[in-house]
Amino acid sequence: MKAKEILNHCKHRPFDYPSRAWKFYQEWNDAIFLHWEIDCNLIRPLLPNGLELDVLNGKTWVSLVAFNMNNIGIRSLPKLPHISDFHEINIRVYVICNNKPSVYFLSMEGSKRSSCKVLKSISKFPYYPSKMKRTSYSFASSNKKENNWFFTEYRLENNPVIKDETDNWLTERYATFQDYKGQFLEYDVHHVAWPMQAIEIKKLEIHYPKLNHILNNYPSKIHYSKGVQVLTWDKKKLAL
Repeated sequence: MKAKEILNHCKHRPFDYPSRAWKFYQEWNDAIFLHWEIDCNLIRPLLPNGLELDVLNGKTWVSLVAFNMNNIGIRSLPKLPHISDFHEINIRVYVICNNKPSVYFLSMEGSKRSSCKVLKSISKFPYYPSKMKRTSYSFASSNKKENNWFFTEYRLENNPVIKDETDNWLTERYATFQDYKGQFLEYDVHHVAWPMQAIEIKKLEIHYPKLNHILNNYPSKIHYSKGVQVLTWDKKKLAL
């Protein structure tokens, strides 16, 4: 789908995308979403001052998303083949900032050291490299330095998912905020609504010592998507 077509799909968004030109293109493919419904008091201490915790029915959520990051590039420039494609795992919570329902990343891992270094330098997101391996039915990651590991074995089902209010609340997020040197960096993104497919988790192991108190049981919700094409706008700086 061309960028103009992607931009024409916007009725699913909770707020408008920026009127200025987008800058980056990327694809988030073969995404596994694991979501935990969490007591708000467990999440608030993890947030920097200035971010409001987003709440649904009195509780909030934390999500681990494991996917393939593909074809990252700057608009109108050739892609760097050794950086543009890698596996990623991020752990995110749900916030409101600048009147936008958004996400804030607690952790971001990539399977290529070079990709993590470049993206961390450009975006200031908390990327760090981890060893990852993916097959058509499994996703594995380990990081000895942080003592983190993740493993899931899964099977995809053919039936599509009709998203309910909670599904949309969790997945249709179009801004990210990151604290950096006394300010927030705001990134706007746009893509078509996530197409969802049923998935059955056969095995799941998660160990993140800094987050084990919130990732300590079976997920409350699980999603799978073949992926979306994503347009991203350059960062804006906001005072903390």
